[in-house]
Amino acid sequence: MAKIELEFSKNGPILVKRDGKVEMALCRCGHSTKKPMCSGAHATSGFIAELTKMELK
Repeated sequence: MAKIELEFSKNGPILVKRDGKVEMALCRCGHSTKKPMCSGAHATSGFIAELTKMELK
């Protein structure tokens, strides 16, 4: 079974990882032009958030 992990990156998107490989990056700043995917808008929007990780079981 694949290991699925969500990594809420510091000042950035939610990285969805499968077996350690990034499968997609989801917006969490609310400014993406490609919602629900990350467009990199967090870099200029002033978005601030801490790093957090979560493993899905």
